[in-house]
Amino acid sequence: MNLTKTTNGKAGRRPGLSLDPLRNWWAGAPGWQRWTVYILLIVGAIFLPSEAIGSFMAPPSASWQSMLSDQIAIYVLLALGLNVVVGMAGLLDLGYVAFYAVGGYTIAIFAVRYHWSFWETLVLAILFSALAGVILGAPTLRLRGDYLAIVTLGFGEIVKRTANNSSFVNGPRGVQGIPHPPTLSEFEIFGVQPLKYGLLDTRPYYYLLLLFIIIAIIFVRRLDASRVGRAWASIREDEDAAELMGVPTFRFKLAAFAIGAAIGGSGGVVFAAKQTSILPANFEFIVSALILAAVVLGGSGNIPGAILGAFVVAWLPERFRFLDEYRMLIFGGALVLMMIFRPEGLWPSRRRKAELEEGGGGMGTMGAEVAGPGQSETAEVGK
Repeated sequence: MNLTKTTNGKAGRRPGLSLDPLRNWWAGAPGWQRWTVYILLIVGAIFLPSEAIGSFMAPPSASWQSMLSDQIAIYVLLALGLNVVVGMAGLLDLGYVAFYAVGGYTIAIFAVRYHWSFWETLVLAILFSALAGVILGAPTLRLRGDYLAIVTLGFGEIVKRTANNSSFVNGPRGVQGIPHPPTLSEFEIFGVQPLKYGLLDTRPYYYLLLLFIIIAIIFVRRLDASRVGRAWASIREDEDAAELMGVPTFRFKLAAFAIGAAIGGSGGVVFAAKQTSILPANFEFIVSALILAAVVLGGSGNIPGAILGAFVVAWLPERFRFLDEYRMLIFGGALVLMMIFRPEGLWPSRRRKAELEEGGGGMGTMGAEVAGPGQSETAEVGK
């Protein structure tokens, strides 16, 4: 049990639902139990587009399959990418939508103008997005906290304004006629052709995004458990101390930007290929804000938390669309209440929760001096 000592000398426990028993079980679970859970989660994700689930998850006026492929799965993939930057490396990025736009416009240009295939442009878009992350990070990652946030915000606006004013990509009219991914097979299972891409069935795009999400989870999880992940954790907790201990902080921060950007760019490719057209208006600042809210709401630094937060942020406003203009008011109020009563998020990692309890605002150097709610000077005195 974690006890905290406040300035009034009394010890107490932080309020809220504890996930420690589940974490303790998972830490000691043998390999076969872990793989069983992984397989069950993947099977559940495969059956998520079914009408039985959509009947209560989606409002009567909306298509559950479209909600999954158009918004929920895209948000989950983007949240995984931003979680690398914000949650693991502790760098506040307010212009993440720029990398999403780079991916979308890469396929729009090379598929429409130069007739490249989807898979060729996918690889190119990931490389271009990673390069954009390096270009943004190289001159700016010497900055910290709110200064870095302002620069990334400006970068997101620069990319959008450039697309809006460039005749090469038709300015505000955008690019039309983007081809769908090529159909790989027409085999059918349970009434679904998961490898046949077109306009009528959105489920194949969901399964394509699900594949990207699984690959991103494996890749990011392996990084988090490696020397790279430990370097990110040290930078997030105390960059000066990490530098003194010999960690090449600039190099690892640049790697976080590049990896997060590459994941975001892959989401932009699928979005553009499904919609067959993109506009600068698709890449507003609100997208960056919502993805950041998803990461913080779910539990910054925790992969399952980022996925849960993205699902909630993408699903709740659509589920309560029948409330019209009041739905966003209620959604915003729910976010405020969540940050008041559970600032560590719905599913925080144990490490980030401890950082927040010690007075780090949960956002690396951006919130290093901000104490948690109800806290003054806290110190862990026992377990």
